[in-house]
Amino acid sequence: MGRIQRLDEHLTNMIAAGEVVERPQGIVKELVENSIDANATRIEINLKQGGLEMIEVVDNGCGMDKEDACLAFERHATSKIAKVEDLWSIHTMGFRGEALPSIASVSNLILLTNNGQDSTRIEINYGKMTSARPFPTNQGTQISVGGLFLKTPARLKHLKSPQYENSLVLDVIQKFALSHPEIAFRMSSDGREVFKTTGKGDLLEVIYIIYGKEAAHQAIKIDSEDYDYQLKGAAILPNTSRATKNYITTFINGRMIRNYRIQKAILEGYHDYMPSDRYPIVILDIKMDTQLVDVNVHPSKWEIRLSKEQQLEFLIKDSIESCLRDSMRTREVESLTSSVVKEEKTRVEMQPLFEETTFEARNFYRTSNGSSLTSNQVKDKEEDKTDLKKDDSVIWTVEEKQEEYRPIPQAEERPQEFLNKTSFPSMHVLAQMQGCYILAEGTEGLYIIDQHAAQERVHFEEIQKNFTETNPAMTHLLVPIVVEGTAEIEERLEELNRMLQPYSIQFESFGNNSLMVRELPLWMNQIDEQKFLQDVIDLFKNNHNIRFEELQRHKLATMACHRSIRFNRVLSLEEMQEVIHQLSKCEQPFHCPHGRPTFIHISNAQLIKEFNR
Repeated sequence: MGRIQRLDEHLTNMIAAGEVVERPQGIVKELVENSIDANATRIEINLKQGGLEMIEVVDNGCGMDKEDACLAFERHATSKIAKVEDLWSIHTMGFRGEALPSIASVSNLILLTNNGQDSTRIEINYGKMTSARPFPTNQGTQISVGGLFLKTPARLKHLKSPQYENSLVLDVIQKFALSHPEIAFRMSSDGREVFKTTGKGDLLEVIYIIYGKEAAHQAIKIDSEDYDYQLKGAAILPNTSRATKNYITTFINGRMIRNYRIQKAILEGYHDYMPSDRYPIVILDIKMDTQLVDVNVHPSKWEIRLSKEQQLEFLIKDSIESCLRDSMRTREVESLTSSVVKEEKTRVEMQPLFEETTFEARNFYRTSNGSSLTSNQVKDKEEDKTDLKKDDSVIWTVEEKQEEYRPIPQAEERPQEFLNKTSFPSMHVLAQMQGCYILAEGTEGLYIIDQHAAQERVHFEEIQKNFTETNPAMTHLLVPIVVEGTAEIEERLEELNRMLQPYSIQFESFGNNSLMVRELPLWMNQIDEQKFLQDVIDLFKNNHNIRFEELQRHKLATMACHRSIRFNRVLSLEEMQEVIHQLSKCEQPFHCPHGRPTFIHISNAQLIKEFNR
């Protein structure tokens, strides 16, 4: 008896802070979400030492009166929901009522707020309210967070360097700007402005500021829907790609999320257009009925659960494929001169961002009584910096984000609209180079065609057409193929065969949960039929659906590769022109099945520039 006791409010807030407030990035995310919910049109974020010394978020939203401002720091106090039913129809960024008390429990927090009638200042010192009084301030809300984690040294110890923490905050602010281009964001770090948008609602402008001129000029609009979902956003042509998946940004009703299956659907849409080791830049906002999504999964609100998830995956994949197919451009050859200048400019701009800040870091890490950290704690922080330099993945994150600090472009510098539908260029063969490449001219300049990649694309689409042919030639198997199933598959055999009917494949029960096939389309003799059929069974069991073009994409691409013109084969002018003619008839002529370009383009303007004419 007496072993179980009720925890006090301050301790429960600190426990909750462990989930909500992991680092400065999480604090900024929660505060900015509150600003968005307050209908702010301008949001300013100011950091000192990556947020470890100070985080300040200022907005021009609706503000609060004194009573609401005090109540906001009580656990589970919120204006977003009022009853159980509201949990299934959440239209706001926040709703849990945990963020503000959690942040206040691990920091010294000052709130200034004005709702147009009442102006208030509240100060909370590590969970204890020390002041609440009238105070003159502008319309909106300003929250300053200082001394973060000074009373929770275990959490402080595991934070990275100020530069790294700063890059994480920048990343989340850029995501907010992409999902809300109608809001003007400004972020400064140690008094220096590092990011700013105008809030004019122009997504292309935000893409330009974050990803640069090339990405903005390669952007295509995503705008599609079905009965349950509406997709909005932008996809960057695969000519501009990245080395990681970090540039795929997804939102549900404006809320930034992380979802493996949505990300996978986006990558599948790019599969035919990009090599397997490269990743696209995509901004995708999914609009849907709030009752189809559960955002009450984790306090950080990055994770969600979706109804009709597979339907959404198919819509995303098909929409991106359609957008890319309609808007694909020939890959331009970048000028050697411009590449060197760009590299040198990037190196110079990034130089001061990686200067050592050892003494600054030591100066602002203080304990609650004002004394310096112990030598071991300082050593730990310095080891964090050493790790930052040795860890390539971390270096990439910081470098990429620091490179993206760009001023707002002038209107004439950025594209005014998304790319429109394009067509295959007219080409006239000039010659063959080294038995590998076809040289051709067109009205826009010089084209260089990879003869093997071009033929791969032609044969791949021919094989795909045979794969889905309505009445393909069939071959009766002298020895039927038997594959292993399960009791569940055998019970659903009729459903499976109905799904396979368009592909002229039918299974029969063979006892002991085994399935048998007596005949197959003739073209399948070029692949391992046994393995293919087993893959079909496994795919149906796990996903309750079958998309053959995904299952067999690699095998079909390999078949197309083996049937295509090899390098070092000399072609006549007529043969080369026929290669180009066949390529022009393809649905997607710009890339081979493995994502490599089939041809590249050197424009007339670039040739004139290179020859100094």
